Amino acid sequence: PALDVRLIDSARVVGGNHLWSFFGSDVAQADRWLVAPLVVHAWPAYDVRFPAHARTIDATYYSIESERLDREVRRVLPPHALMLGRKVSGASATAVVLADGDRIEATGVIDARGPGDLSLLDLAWQKFVGRELVLDAPHNSPVPIVMDATVPQIDGYRFVYCLPLAADRMFVEDTYYSDTPDLDVEALTARIHDYADARGWRVAQAARHESGVLPVAMGGDFEAYWRSGGARVAKAGMRAGMFHPTTGYSLPDAVRTAAMLAGLSDFSGARLHDATHAMARATWKSRGFYRMLDTMLFRAAEPEERYRILERFYRLSPPLIGRFYAGRSTLSDKAR
Repeated sequence: PALDVRLIDSARVVGGNHLWSFFGSDVAQADRWLVAPLVVHAWPAYDVRFPAHARTIDATYYSIESERLDREVRRVLPPHALMLGRKVSGASATAVVLADGDRIEATGVIDARGPGDLSLLDLAWQKFVGRELVLDAPHNSPVPIVMDATVPQIDGYRFVYCLPLAADRMFVEDTYYSDTPDLDVEALTARIHDYADARGWRVAQAARHESGVLPVAMGGDFEAYWRSGGARVAKAGMRAGMFHPTTGYSLPDAVRTAAMLAGLSDFSGARLHDATHAMARATWKSRGFYRMLDTMLFRAAEPEERYRILERFYRLSPPLIGRFYAGRSTLSDKAR
């Protein structure tokens, strides 16, 4: 609380326009306080659906809306700490240069401006378009559908993801595990409405809309990737390579990074670099198993057959599934 911090972002709101979701097991009990004020939606279970298998998994699932993140950050930080609508043109371990020429000197800097040079990693892609649909009648779906792979398999492994935000509001996301990062927003939006029609949901209006392309890591040179985002500069998030190799999600790693940083007493640029680099390097090294699975998914299975790998995975025990998403699979889990 005694630290004098600045949050610099080119956007005028904190967090952009996003929904972030996570499983309860993704965040350690000791770190729950960090995300608890941000959670807008919570469910006690979730569904998965495949052509030959469907089940409800009794595991908590949460969603954070960017509007809540913006509100909470503004609540806990003084106004002078928020430098929004300011584009960063360069960062070093102890300074930030803004596009308008202003320079900010600091004890230490953490760069979280998104990916470094992704060409240094061996990647496939998870790409998606999501739309919140306001329906003219209740949808009668009380828990999220994390994967509905009963849809036609197009462009690799395709599934639809549904979050019931209210009795008459459903966030529907059309997702693809694809070999290419190109994204046809118009086509995927049309497929979302086709899916709603097939479910018997009559759409009164479409509300929030988001899209994205996330890396799915199969390999690469971690140290080169780290340097590509700025040598000797502390990093967090995608810039640090802190994302789950299979899901592409970075929120659980962001929570772990924040908890680690909160335990430091030295916030110099050099110490921040060494601490974030050590954590990111150890995390990358520990996740070779997931990168191997990604390689199997993309290189050993025909695109239209990839869903079968996930179909089998979701027959396993809920605790094993939870550890997989949290990036904490045991040796026994890996053998399965």
